[in-house]
Amino acid sequence: MSQQVAAPAQAHGPVRISRIQSIRYSSAFFVFSLCWMLALSIIAAVLLPQRLTEIAPDDKVAIAGILNSATALVSLVSNLVVGNLSDRTRSIFGRRTPWIATGGLLGGVSLFAIGILPSAWAIGVAYCLAMIGLNMMIAPAIAALSDRVPETSRGTMSAFFAAGTLAGNALGTLIGAQFITMQMPGFILSGVVMAVAGIATVILWPKEPSSKDLPKASSDLRSILTSFRPPRNAPDFWNAFIGRSLLIFSYYMILNYQLYILQDYIGLSTEDSAATISTMSLVLLVVSAVSALTAGPISDKIGRRKVPVVAASILLAIGYALPWIMHNAWGMILFAAIGGFGYGMYGSVDQALNVDVLPNAEEAGKDLGILNMATTLGQMVGPIATSIIVTAIGGYSAVFPIAIGLVVAACVFIMRIRSVR
Repeated sequence: MSQQVAAPAQAHGPVRISRIQSIRYSSAFFVFSLCWMLALSIIAAVLLPQRLTEIAPDDKVAIAGILNSATALVSLVSNLVVGNLSDRTRSIFGRRTPWIATGGLLGGVSLFAIGILPSAWAIGVAYCLAMIGLNMMIAPAIAALSDRVPETSRGTMSAFFAAGTLAGNALGTLIGAQFITMQMPGFILSGVVMAVAGIATVILWPKEPSSKDLPKASSDLRSILTSFRPPRNAPDFWNAFIGRSLLIFSYYMILNYQLYILQDYIGLSTEDSAATISTMSLVLLVVSAVSALTAGPISDKIGRRKVPVVAASILLAIGYALPWIMHNAWGMILFAAIGGFGYGMYGSVDQALNVDVLPNAEEAGKDLGILNMATTLGQMVGPIATSIIVTAIGGYSAVFPIAIGLVVAACVFIMRIRSVR
């Protein structure tokens, strides 16, 4: 997109982009999501739990629970706040670039600090700061889909974003495990990669046009507080929010309890369950990456968003049903294969669908921040619901049909969207 583009065109996205620009955007979204997820997974999956084991062995589980709750809350708030503030940013570097570059630096320094801080509370503060830095990147980067990418290319960009996230999660866990006995290099690597996520993104994608000439946003307290008001008279926006919440809710009901399902529901030994988890992880990585990289471009080509999302919902429902019906390790492996393919397909088109239902492109950062809250809420509430169900009935037999019901309900809300095909 030309740097001399007029303000209205910038706000609503360009009509088209060149092939070179498309390659730069897709590379930037892939590298961005790969780097931040890899850096975070090194810490969250391996090094932070090990660090807590060393400094507070008797309280590590309770501390981990508190940290997860605190960082989830910080992520909810910071995503919304940063998205709104980036909408209002006026600088020679544009609206999104300053936030992405500085967020990576804050996140990187904070992740590194976890490795040297001596107490659990100090680590908690650093971890929360890392989440603020992370959301300083994510909220503006996703808002750029609305600002700078035409509707006909958003599925492809969303696909590269999803594929990078999936690959980063798997690689981060694998790399983190290599540093479990010599942690400091792992913390350094994590911090550097998180910082690179922001810097590489603004270098790779075409330079963002200056936002200095855009109309100034009101800066009085009343206007700022009013700007956080959720969209009104926007049924498609709220249908997308509810559909996203329910779908992610259903997926994490099972994903976060797969080890316990293998051991307590299916009856595998510790060794067999570990082996099955490893197989599931490899299967999930392959199928979700394939579906993520194909569904988005196909969505752009056919000009439809809801069709891939509905297909993904059907695959997820089938994936949830297989362990319930088969009641063995193969049922869970097939859940990873079929459900993982569906979830990768959903993730590939999800962000493009969210951008397409925005009621006001001028407030893309704030409104996408609200939609992104659905992801955090789903990831938080899903495991809690599973815990309540298992405690109440003494087993996992009801978890699967409830998850199926939730994904069907998600599909219904998504189909209610009228402004997107």
